[in-house]
Amino acid sequence: MHPLYTKAAPLTQVAIDSAIEVQNHLGVGLLESVYQKCLMRELSLRGHAVRTEVPVTVRYKGWEFPENLRIDLFVDDCLVVECKALEVGRENMVQHKAQTLSYMKLMDVPLGLVLNFGNPQLRHGKRGIARVILKGADAEEVPF
Repeated sequence: MHPLYTKAAPLTQVAIDSAIEVQNHLGVGLLESVYQKCLMRELSLRGHAVRTEVPVTVRYKGWEFPENLRIDLFVDDCLVVECKALEVGRENMVQHKAQTLSYMKLMDVPLGLVLNFGNPQLRHGKRGIARVILKGADAEEVPF
């Protein structure tokens, strides 16, 4: 099991509840940056450390280099949150899930969320939410 998984797993529900609160308060139709800032505030009010626009360093065969990659929100140093404000049906969440998974791999973070504030059903917890897990992050180690 990934060492941060037990910390991140319950945090995903806190982040989803916080996103629903933000959307209930603001509605749909605003810019992604507005939802991102308000979600950061909501998570902070709930006692969580949140960093925004966290740079991602790329590591390749002993070589590290900064790239213009940024995580929208990094919660308690164990959960990647990507905020979107896409019209329903306009974009496929698959691309955004893949982007989030790439960030998670590069940062060695076990869990991530893609939250689409453009989907009015987010507030009901029905659509616009994608939970992304690093392969094997939740697996129990088998003793030999």
